[in-house]
Amino acid sequence: QVGNSCVLGPGVWRKMAYPNTTKGPNAILFGTGEYTTGLTPAGQAKSDKSLGVVGLTFFDLRARGKIGDRIALVGTSAEKEPKIRDHFRDNLTFTNIGSKEFEFFPKSGKDPKAYEEAIKAFTPGDVCTVFTPDSTHFEICKAALQGGLHVLVTKPMVKTLAQHKELVSVAKEKGVLLQIEVHKRFDPIYNDARQRLQTMGNFGYFTAFMSQPKMQLETFRDWAGISSDISYYLNSHHVDFHVWAMQGIAKPVSVYATASTGTAEKILGRPCEDTITLNVVWQNHSGGTGHALYTSSWTASKSDVHSQQRFFCQMETAEVTVDQAHRGYYVAEDGVGFNSCNPLFIRNKADSMGRYVGQGCYGYISFERFVEAATAITKGSAKPSDFDTELPTGYSTLQVTAILEAGRKSLDENRVVPIIYDDQGEVDRLG
Repeated sequence: QVGNSCVLGPGVWRKMAYPNTTKGPNAILFGTGEYTTGLTPAGQAKSDKSLGVVGLTFFDLRARGKIGDRIALVGTSAEKEPKIRDHFRDNLTFTNIGSKEFEFFPKSGKDPKAYEEAIKAFTPGDVCTVFTPDSTHFEICKAALQGGLHVLVTKPMVKTLAQHKELVSVAKEKGVLLQIEVHKRFDPIYNDARQRLQTMGNFGYFTAFMSQPKMQLETFRDWAGISSDISYYLNSHHVDFHVWAMQGIAKPVSVYATASTGTAEKILGRPCEDTITLNVVWQNHSGGTGHALYTSSWTASKSDVHSQQRFFCQMETAEVTVDQAHRGYYVAEDGVGFNSCNPLFIRNKADSMGRYVGQGCYGYISFERFVEAATAITKGSAKPSDFDTELPTGYSTLQVTAILEAGRKSLDENRVVPIIYDDQGEVDRLG
């Protein structure tokens, strides 16, 4: 530690003492589930997100002066508020994150439209995160954008290209930032791989796999196989990474999807795919084609990691392989088992002074960069379009939603689904 700063890794510096000398935008956190609070319907999550990610991050951002005094959590039932407060009090015991106070909506009873009341209680230029079931993203994001809020929404942004385009249009009209929360972009290894792929010639072949253990189906019971699927939920990560890596090199032109079934149906008692693979043909701008296979599953067995996640990419002049799940750090603990740990994503272990030191983790940086960009836009020192090549903005991720929706259509209609572009080379529609 040097003065008020701490070295968290090569070239990564973050403030450790938090004099709240400047106030950033206030924040609304839509959704009160595992990723925001660390709570599931069965209680505290048993995954690596037992403390939550969004709430903890925003408390720390507030302590650092990057977020204003007001943080609101928005669910659909007031009954959950005391459980969240107890959980935060008992488990977020870091000495440096300041107040854990928050406002809560709805104020009483149950209200699936509580987000509307919350938006009215905040000011244009404030920020919000949306971590709710996929089928609710569009209406919440649209209302927030129309209210002048900068929006960071978990993947997938929405489920259809038409809805995605509408949100991009509203964000442009209001002059606010619309961004997807896909934290792999901020993993130093994935980020480095993307920059290398940009210089390796034409695209040839890409394959990615990502999974979660079947116990997660209990967490997702209310919507899994009903309002969304495993491809929207997990393939979205590597589809976004690949689209970003191929900027200026190639574009996706068709999608054919296949699926495995049987295991999830036994757990949920209804039809639900176990594993989905998207076979996507890409067209290089300079000629020739490549193809990609994106596979995701939520029926994996419990293993040394919560999520298996890896990719291989073959370019014209090189190959790149990344295994994000295994970083060479293993812990075997009585009563817990054998784990491959990844504190590069989130770090819930305090330092020797009891301080939270996860500011250099890519799960944290994803939110911090959004807040920094939104603040610059509100202050007038930047425009939303300035971030299209760096951040996963609404405009720069249209191909992502096109691929994911085409995958769903391909499964439902058992056919290859073309992605059609307009005369300017922008994604227009699905065939």
